[in-house]
Amino acid sequence: MQLMVRTALAAFCATSALAQTPPPPLPPGALLESRSLAGLSAPGEIAIDRWGISHIKAATPEDAFFLQGYATARDRLWQIDLWRKRGLGRLAASFGAAFVEQDRASRLFLYRSDMAAEWAAYPAAAKGWTQAFAAGINAYVSEVEAGRAAMPEEFAATGSRPERWTADDIVRIRSNALVSNLPSEVARARAICAAGVALEPLRRELSPAHSIDLAAAADPCTIPADVLKDFQLGTGGVSLTAGKIIPQDPPPAIAYADPDLREGSNHWAVGPPRTSTRRPLLAGAPHRAHGVPSLRYVVHMEAPGLHIAGAGEPALPGISFGHNEDIGWALTIFAVDQQDLVVNPPRTSLRTVTETIEVKGEAPRTVELRFTADGPVIHTDPATGRSFSLRATWDRPGASAYFNASWLWQAKDWAGFKAGSDKWGGPPLNLLFAGKDGDIGWAAAGFLPRRSRGDGLLPVIADGRSGWQGLRPASDLPSVRNPAKGWFATANEMNVPSDFPNQAISFEWGDRSRIDRIAEVIGTNPRFSLTDAMALQADAVSPLARRGVALLAAVTPSPETREMLGFMAGWDGHEHEASPQAALFEVWTKRHLAQAAVAALVPEAARPAFGNSSLPALMTLLEKQDPLLGPDPAAMRDRILATSLQSAWAETVKLLGADPARWRWGSIHKAMFVPDLAIPGREDARQIGPLPIGGSASTPMASGSPRNDFIVRHGASVRMVLDVGAWDNSLIINSPGQSGDAGSPHYRDLFPRWAAGQMVPVRWSRAAVMADAERVISVTPARGRSGHQPRQAVPEAAAARAPHDDGDVVVIAVGPGRIEPGGRHAGLARRPILPAEVHELAGLAALAGRERSAVLAARDHIARDIGVAFGERVAAYRLGRAQQREGLLASGDDGIGVQLLHRPARLAIFDRGIGVRPQHGVRLHMARVGEAEAQALPLLLAARPDQIFG
Repeated sequence: MQLMVRTALAAFCATSALAQTPPPPLPPGALLESRSLAGLSAPGEIAIDRWGISHIKAATPEDAFFLQGYATARDRLWQIDLWRKRGLGRLAASFGAAFVEQDRASRLFLYRSDMAAEWAAYPAAAKGWTQAFAAGINAYVSEVEAGRAAMPEEFAATGSRPERWTADDIVRIRSNALVSNLPSEVARARAICAAGVALEPLRRELSPAHSIDLAAAADPCTIPADVLKDFQLGTGGVSLTAGKIIPQDPPPAIAYADPDLREGSNHWAVGPPRTSTRRPLLAGAPHRAHGVPSLRYVVHMEAPGLHIAGAGEPALPGISFGHNEDIGWALTIFAVDQQDLVVNPPRTSLRTVTETIEVKGEAPRTVELRFTADGPVIHTDPATGRSFSLRATWDRPGASAYFNASWLWQAKDWAGFKAGSDKWGGPPLNLLFAGKDGDIGWAAAGFLPRRSRGDGLLPVIADGRSGWQGLRPASDLPSVRNPAKGWFATANEMNVPSDFPNQAISFEWGDRSRIDRIAEVIGTNPRFSLTDAMALQADAVSPLARRGVALLAAVTPSPETREMLGFMAGWDGHEHEASPQAALFEVWTKRHLAQAAVAALVPEAARPAFGNSSLPALMTLLEKQDPLLGPDPAAMRDRILATSLQSAWAETVKLLGADPARWRWGSIHKAMFVPDLAIPGREDARQIGPLPIGGSASTPMASGSPRNDFIVRHGASVRMVLDVGAWDNSLIINSPGQSGDAGSPHYRDLFPRWAAGQMVPVRWSRAAVMADAERVISVTPARGRSGHQPRQAVPEAAAARAPHDDGDVVVIAVGPGRIEPGGRHAGLARRPILPAEVHELAGLAALAGRERSAVLAARDHIARDIGVAFGERVAAYRLGRAQQREGLLASGDDGIGVQLLHRPARLAIFDRGIGVRPQHGVRLHMARVGEAEAQALPLLLAARPDQIFG
């Protein structure tokens, strides 16, 4: 292997046998690297574009998945390692005894049936693809352990290390599936026990209209308040601060069941007759809890027989939504009820599984997991002897979350798409389709249980009469191909067609506000464009706000309410960040309206069981002047509206000042991404935002604040717009960025674009990929251990003077301005440092004809931690034989010095900022670099100045 420095204007010389023609030229300043990886079967390539998206080209599909695992680990090792440890119940092994209970709970929700049946539920090649993906992750873990790649800072902060992956681990974890409706059943039972069934329409709206089947349900008063503790512990996330588990968002069972806090999504497909391009257009924006890094990872993969691009969960192979050569697909949650809480009478026969939980720094713990025929026991009530089991579809083969997307990666048309959707297990989804042949369509997908009796809205008794009789066929779920109106959209609303025979799929759906606005915009635009789709995904108009304004208009003003009613009159419901009315409306509806209704209508003792009533349900009651409001519904309506608006006005004055004209929604409504792991002293570097933002949970923009503190914690994880068939025109945005490394330029670079409703290209053709490439990693199979060879693109002038004899050396040094050599030198070239290089420079490289000397590579957070930041210029020094013999001392204004001594080279780093004077020749960091060591470069300067990795 050779360490090489080449001009950024030269074409990348691929060693892969895939290249039948010369590869397209790279843009100026692109960084080139070469790595050898054990486990790869043939040469390949990872091209990383200027938005951090990895474009993978490989000789086989297995190699493509291997490189996806490697690239994902390179960007997200801490995130995916934590996901795996949480899902498998292995947190205590890394973080200590505080996590034993969470580990025990997580293990309740693992797939425990036959693995052969599980793999048989997916495409025949899926297991090999997943094994390759896991091997790619493990290859990067090996590089980290060997010091050839930097260990993410979170591992050092927690004193932990990454673990190895297997394919079975990936599909066995079931607790990441967004299925329902266990928490809702518990909340409903608690509310009915407290206040009776008559008040249920105030708390939740059912669709289609339905009377709850109490006869088939367990006694609602037998459900303990803490029955979901293990369920939430085993399916929740992980936050770490000094080894303690931080309660997740939102922690209470009642709040967890609130449908207005559910993570929703929007998507739509528009057929050729209604688009500006006369090609199908497909848009998707799955809404999930925000995190750092993002919940999703965008990737493009190409190999013979496999070509896909899109986004998915970073811990899973492939993509969950996106496109291949022929079709695109998108997804939102479809509310199939896939869970029941089963009440087991005392002395029910239980199966016990004993497991050992490793504990960091302590002896292993033995725990017992209990199961009934229905599923895991999630709670036992010692006072009554009852136990409570979770009956769910996710214990069936083929229910691994999002993994059935693998059926769609090679689908060619609607028939292939529909065949794949029919196999979908979980989570239950609206799958939207668009093909380059012009077809569009929709299919509801997911395992649908066949209940013997009952409606799934309340817990049931384990008496043999309320069990499940297997799963219903996929034909019991609706689908539509080429709808007559020319487009189809979903936003988690009740969308079962009125003529479909199976109406009782579910009764709990999302608020219709988003779909009503989407239909309004698409339905009135006969030439819908990519720009229109992008704007609609960031649309901040709320039909729910319009409903609120209409309700207020019916209230007779009083001296106390005249100003505030006039302030809201005529508002169009546009919740842009500068809107004064949006600020008042959101304070009113999030903190005052439902609370006032519950106080007026619910007996005091029952109010805690109601939490915050669903706002759409409440507005429906107020609009209808429902008898539930009492003997004078209009008067009660006006009382609830007026008193709640007055209190909201007073709070808004406290928040934003006395002058309503100066109120701004964005002054209190902010997007801010905070890592779950707090690292003292690193808060500013790792927190992202805040930025003012418009919208709300009832707008297509979908910016939700589940804690009602107006900090946006739910919303679009990814937004995607596909120009079907002209794939290079497609757009995407991830947030806050592709990388989980706070020192990477791609940690937060997409956040401002996301907040502004902007997107970036997701390239498809090789020429377009290479035109946007920021870094290209050429990979080859390793003959021995894995290694890599960084390559630094250098100025053309410096490359032209590159040495060709044994005595010449080129050193590329970095500093905030000019770096003056301490000894003689020959030849000097300068150019601006590229934005990517400021954050992650490929190297301080030394090149000497046939004998290589050294490379120093550092990232900006590493440099910053020792008091140095990369600056504006790069200086390349060409050293002759004489200079090499006497050595070179180069020191800059930043206090960094580089000394290169006689061969075999020694590299010394000096930092004036910690009291060492470079001219004294004191070596803080020293490594002796011979030819063999130089080939396995780089040397990485660690965050602590007494460490060096090589």
